Amino acid sequence: MAALQPSWIAPLIQTDSRLGQGIKFSVSNSRAPGIHQIIYGNGHGFSTIVARRFQFDFNPPSWFRNHSATLKDGFGNAGAQVKVRIASGNAEHGNYALTAVLTHDFAPRGRQNGLLTSVYYPKLGAGRAFGRFNVQTMLDGTLPTGKIAAQGRSIDWNTTAQFHANPHVWLDLENNATFIHGGPWDGATQNFVTPAAFYVVRRKSWGPAHALLIFDAGMQIATTRFHENNHNLITEMRLGF
Repeated sequence: MAALQPSWIAPLIQTDSRLGQGIKFSVSNSRAPGIHQIIYGNGHGFSTIVARRFQFDFNPPSWFRNHSATLKDGFGNAGAQVKVRIASGNAEHGNYALTAVLTHDFAPRGRQNGLLTSVYYPKLGAGRAFGRFNVQTMLDGTLPTGKIAAQGRSIDWNTTAQFHANPHVWLDLENNATFIHGGPWDGATQNFVTPAAFYVVRRKSWGPAHALLIFDAGMQIATTRFHENNHNLITEMRLGF
């Protein structure tokens, strides 16, 4: 795949529009009125390329640690994702990627933190690199399979601008917008700006196909009056292979 795709870093929040494989461990630390919530796993897990155009992900249930008088600690939903590479090219062949994605979060079992039912997320992503810079964007929807009045639906539009500062450091700025339809917040718009930094542990002799250890962190900062939480600090460790 290294010969068929750009060599940017997968954004902190937005789904990457390339195929890839590896393990990702993420921790989210956010605050809302009366709640300090830490999510271990944060909806990420294992990714593998199963063919030249297909990637499959499995995301184990995350653990929710709720410092709250009303919410109990517990696991969230497990999830799976299929990604299809529609078209792409490396730096010598356009430096772009176009990808379709379908994500599914499974229905809750037992004590639950997160969604009330199973949910589908169809997505379409694209990106283009220009030397050290690249821009990536992803449009997707949140489609619960039931309890719409309690959960609603949404359209999400994420855009990331990224800069390769040196062989080890990448910087990016994401805009994460959610437009809510139905449910208790019908008509509301929630937007976050998310600056992030990535440090890649690698030798100069390593090519794109070698394993990469990446440490990264960023913070979601609300820019709209309506927001479910704010100043969400996300830290990650990624192992690509």
